[in-house]
Amino acid sequence: QVQLVESGGGLVQSGGSLTLSCRSSGFTLALYGVGWFRQVPDGQREGISCISKNSATIEYADAVKGRFTIRRSSDKNVVLLEMTDLRPEDSAVYICASNMRLPSAMCSLSAERYQHYWGHGTLVTVSP
Repeated sequence: QVQLVESGGGLVQSGGSLTLSCRSSGFTLALYGVGWFRQVPDGQREGISCISKNSATIEYADAVKGRFTIRRSSDKNVVLLEMTDLRPEDSAVYICASNMRLPSAMCSLSAERYQHYWGHGTLVTVSP
């Protein structure tokens, strides 16, 4: 089955850390740009980080810059999002998506640019 599956979410105290994983099946994630998004109930889907297909370009939303790190795993089908200094406002469902249309050295925090596959998300809850 061709899909993206996120894992690694959970409950953590403010100031804590989590590492989220985005794993592809049915296709090689290393051949695609990847974005991480988060969504709260009744809220918009917010782009928080992306990595280009060739990994040359990485971007972060201002809200997570300096605290979150996106990187590709040695496993060609996995992209990680390392989150540190978590805050209650980081609580959301975190979703990854793959992109095949942007140039190799570009990535985007705009959900509209991700037309390939979307995962269903993993819940992150940060307590005060």
